[in-house]
Amino acid sequence: MMNKLKGLVVEEQGQGMTEYGLVLGVIAVGVVAILATLRTQIEAMFNNVVNTITGNGNGGTTL
Repeated sequence: MMNKLKGLVVEEQGQGMTEYGLVLGVIAVGVVAILATLRTQIEAMFNNVVNTITGNGNGGTTL
């Protein structure tokens, strides 16, 4: 009987870790999808910052 109870505790811990892994995977897929969607806007923003710092841009424009 004790072995069965110990087995249940181990199985629940494994289930919890699996659930955390699945949630983390879903979050990672969501972040990748958002970054892929906003890629051009992010590139434009960084290019604007680089141009402003190096003096090659018009400085005051916003996206």
